[in-house]
Amino acid sequence: MQTRELVLHTGAAALALGLMATTADAQESYNLRFNHVLGPNEPFHQGFLDWAERVEERTDGQLTIDVFHSSQLGVEEDIIEQIRQGANVGQNTDAARLGNYVPGIAVVNGPYFLEDKEQAFQLSESETMQGWMDELASEHGIQVVCFDWVQGNRHFFTNTDVRTPEDLGGLRIRTPPAPIWQESIRALGAAPTAMNFGDIYTGLQSRAVDGAELVYPNITAANLNEVLDYAIETGHILLTNFQVVSSEWFEGLPDDVQTALVEECRTAGQETSEVIAQAVEEAKSQLQDAGMTVIEDVDIDAFREAGMGAYEALGLTDAYETVRGELDAMGE
Repeated sequence: MQTRELVLHTGAAALALGLMATTADAQESYNLRFNHVLGPNEPFHQGFLDWAERVEERTDGQLTIDVFHSSQLGVEEDIIEQIRQGANVGQNTDAARLGNYVPGIAVVNGPYFLEDKEQAFQLSESETMQGWMDELASEHGIQVVCFDWVQGNRHFFTNTDVRTPEDLGGLRIRTPPAPIWQESIRALGAAPTAMNFGDIYTGLQSRAVDGAELVYPNITAANLNEVLDYAIETGHILLTNFQVVSSEWFEGLPDDVQTALVEECRTAGQETSEVIAQAVEEAKSQLQDAGMTVIEDVDIDAFREAGMGAYEALGLTDAYETVRGELDAMGE
């Protein structure tokens, strides 16, 4: 009798172990198709590949991320709409576009809002920012994974020597199609012209636009110095990028996979931001060697003052002052 009980007990244990192994083998896997508008030579692309590799390794392959450069999955606005519908796609975007859904968050993309990348990293501690991200997720289906991806200071790149906001008068400057971006460029003195990133070169060639406002590595990566003569160092926006996915898709991930996705996003973003800071200086030097004229002695005070008009035009002055107050308090 004892022998029979031992056999039954051993058999039950083996069955339990077998079920556990089967469950582990059947562990559900997930995939994210991540899109961005930048070219394969941009530092951000390598940063996204690093993020993907780390997430796959940390989750033992449970979550994989396929990275698509140069808008291979489609234009940014279309991808964000797919995200809102619950698709397993992600997008590198900015506060300007997210401001189409939660207006206040657009201040992050406003003129002279952030001083440096460290301040950008601190934004996650802002109570107001946390509220805006919750609203994006709960009411609009957009989950912010992280926004530690600082692409550097944006400057005006033109074929005209510019020193003051008045010098931008009449110039058509390419901007992304979002209200805060349009109003920022208008407040700074130029005529904003919405155009997709991939169309800038031909737009400049055909004179549909007279210039663009971008970061230095954008110019070298897309060879835009072939159709632009001047770099005007206004530094009017410290571009902070947001990585977004579907909140419905995100909530369907196991908790540990969610944590891995977020934490590795922040780590890769901050590392890439450091790479970008070095790449900016290298790109600037490369452009000067290629014949581009860099204008450093611009009237920054005049540009700063003019830039406040963008917040006023969009009714974002209170949002600006609230978040700036929170950031200033963190720095004390």
